[in-house]
Amino acid sequence: MTNIKKPAVSGMFYPGSKEKLIAFMEKCKNMPAVRFAKTDSRLVIAPHAGYVYSGESAYLALSAIANNVKNIFIIAPAHKMYFEGAAICTYDSFETPLGIIPQNKVISEELSQNFGCLKLDEAYEGEHAIEVHLPFLINLLKDFKIIPVLAGGCAAQCIKKIIENYYNNPQNAFIISSDLSHFLDDRTARKCDALTAEMIESTNVSGFNTHQACNAAGIVAATDFARAKNFSFIRLDMHNSSDITHDKKRVVGYGSWIMYEGSTNKYLKEQYGGFLKSICRNSIINKGNYMPDEYPAVLDSMGASFVTLEKFGALRGCIGSIAAHRALINDLILNAASAAYHDPRFLPVRNDEIDDIQIKISLLSEPHEILFDSQDDLLSKITPFKDGIIIKEKNYQAVYLPSVWEQLPDKKLFLNSLKQKAGLNADYFSDTIKAYCFHSEYI
Repeated sequence: MTNIKKPAVSGMFYPGSKEKLIAFMEKCKNMPAVRFAKTDSRLVIAPHAGYVYSGESAYLALSAIANNVKNIFIIAPAHKMYFEGAAICTYDSFETPLGIIPQNKVISEELSQNFGCLKLDEAYEGEHAIEVHLPFLINLLKDFKIIPVLAGGCAAQCIKKIIENYYNNPQNAFIISSDLSHFLDDRTARKCDALTAEMIESTNVSGFNTHQACNAAGIVAATDFARAKNFSFIRLDMHNSSDITHDKKRVVGYGSWIMYEGSTNKYLKEQYGGFLKSICRNSIINKGNYMPDEYPAVLDSMGASFVTLEKFGALRGCIGSIAAHRALINDLILNAASAAYHDPRFLPVRNDEIDDIQIKISLLSEPHEILFDSQDDLLSKITPFKDGIIIKEKNYQAVYLPSVWEQLPDKKLFLNSLKQKAGLNADYFSDTIKAYCFHSEYI
């Protein structure tokens, strides 16, 4: 006899009828195109609240899952029962108003045998954090099975090992089901969720805890995995319940991300290069007083950029940020206007020049200090045409973008010129001078 898991929150967390569910999915599909991820992903973070609160956010994440996957691990926090480690269930399939989804019991048994996952059907009774994703999946994908996993206490290492073991197979995908902060006032919640987003997007989750997200174990496991692989998390959405209810006293935070197999800056260049240039041009036209009506949520992530202006091949202005200290969209808007109107080397750009201005953007990675014991040692650790370099010596500082290698391809000439730009002599060197390396995506 087939053992089917019946819905527990149908008609409460999401519409109980097929017709209303499909209508909700159609509404989600009609969100502005700029909000959707433009690349396939095999690991996403998605919220699991009622659809009225976070359904659109969850849809954005789940719609980014590669449509050729056959197995989807849904890793969710256990709300109904406490246990240590991770738990699986023995159900053959899960019922939804849109149809039946089978469980891959072969993989689930592997989790029990090889990863110590407990078999706890009782932990799944009344649990919503897996169930709410199922109607989305059956609407978006075909011919797939699920592997539901509930995270209990101290589950992060177990979950990380599961991701490490199964991610190598391109037929496998993962949903990290989690809401963000719970029951703080709106102002405090937004600060807490902003910190959470920064930790996820930097893949630096040291000290991450359950006050920040109910599935802290899953998020820590996924971000540790991404960090080891040099993958990135791309923000798709962030908001909280007060955006829907307008009650700011006790709110719950929601966010969705996709894992991208590369850097965030590479993703931005590939997917939004033209859009970023249009933001800069509109900022120049409006003298910095500009914000697009719709833009991808990833631009709300912290980012550092340089905006370079050229006119007929000659430099006309260049201003930028060495390190990320504000949302990338604000960094681009302010740097574009500053390059046009506040570069001290040039007169402000005139209105009749704007059509002749060519805009180039460099998206900078986080700078990392280069450790060296001599100038020759420093030179040996610099890679031409790849590395951007920052030097600091007391009150002197200068930066060269990787694009400068086109004019200064010799490492020694590059470094000497950079020292002169900082106000030092070309042959200057000391035990206190510091150097930092960064990379950039050039648009």
